[in-house]
Amino acid sequence: MAHRIDEYVDTQHETYKDIALKIHEKPEVSNYEFFASETLSEQLRNEGFEVMLDVAGHRTGFDARYKSQKPGPVVAFLAEYDALVGIGHACGHNLFGATSSLAGAALKQVIDEVGGEIRVYGTPGEEGGENGSAKGSFVREGFLDDVDFALCVHPGHLHGLTTTSLANDPVDVEFFGKPSHAAASPEKGINALDAVIQVFNSINALREHLSSDVRIHGIITHGGDAPNVVPEYASARFYLRAEARPTLNDVYAKFENIVKAAALATGCTYKFGLFQNSVDNTVLTPLFDEVYEKVLNQYGEVIGNRDVRGGGSTDVGNISQVVPTIQPHINIINEPTSVHTVEFREAAKSELGLDSISLGAKVLANTALELIQNSELLERIKQEHKLNLEKQA
Repeated sequence: MAHRIDEYVDTQHETYKDIALKIHEKPEVSNYEFFASETLSEQLRNEGFEVMLDVAGHRTGFDARYKSQKPGPVVAFLAEYDALVGIGHACGHNLFGATSSLAGAALKQVIDEVGGEIRVYGTPGEEGGENGSAKGSFVREGFLDDVDFALCVHPGHLHGLTTTSLANDPVDVEFFGKPSHAAASPEKGINALDAVIQVFNSINALREHLSSDVRIHGIITHGGDAPNVVPEYASARFYLRAEARPTLNDVYAKFENIVKAAALATGCTYKFGLFQNSVDNTVLTPLFDEVYEKVLNQYGEVIGNRDVRGGGSTDVGNISQVVPTIQPHINIINEPTSVHTVEFREAAKSELGLDSISLGAKVLANTALELIQNSELLERIKQEHKLNLEKQA
């Protein structure tokens, strides 16, 4: 069966490579990935999947399914395909979506024999933005309720296993005051910008009393219109991050108290809350990663980076909070290179980058096949995931 999976990937590699290149040439940001979503979902429809578009409240999301007649586990391959504002596919999501889709199509070649169901979830806006971080919606809307495990692979420098990631609450803060002439009648005004500045000052005071994993960073998005007018409206946007969701929930409550206090101190009214889905931290399941690594080694490839600590956030974490999930890294550039750079964007259309689609699809599909065929192993993975979920701070 593994041989048949590999043969199918080889026959379809050029098709999916062409898809990845076309998506790279037409980068689309969160909530606008129309071309990428339609291209990938149409290919999966051609592969024999039943496809639903505009799912989980995301107009560029999709749900592609193929269910065998024999009972078995439900596996979800996660597909990302959004680009970054201004720099395009500098995170390699053009490869990401193509790899997960090909993995699902390859596993379909044997699923009728082993039993189970394959799903490819097209999840928009991993980078955030308008209606971003779709995986949180997929969890909330029940798309993972009957899934046994989920997997995907992210482009990177060197092969690596799944890393931790920070939970992230993206919030907007708005203050509403009262305008007046800043020189002639300042006493008649209520300064909304003062409230925003008070928030920043209070955050800096709060940092002394936060654990070292917490990150709070923000920008002023509106600070007034003219120096001689007391600002009646001011706003700011922040990311609140922590290693674990329980910690971040506590930080969120403290941050909201700061906003309330700033409004009270200045006489403003305020609005405060998430401007897109919250993102959860990634719960690791090392036994699941061990299976992936074993399969990777069968192709003559080895893990080159064993750092399990990640400094950013990904909504794959939301999936990992409810089912065993892996997101290893697959090498697309041999030189040490950070994501979200021009160099990484170019790597996402390089020969090595495009070849990663074939390798990634083979390893993902065969990893899933092993879990489907070995119910005892899958149960051990589920138990490890449950234990690590309970261990969160």
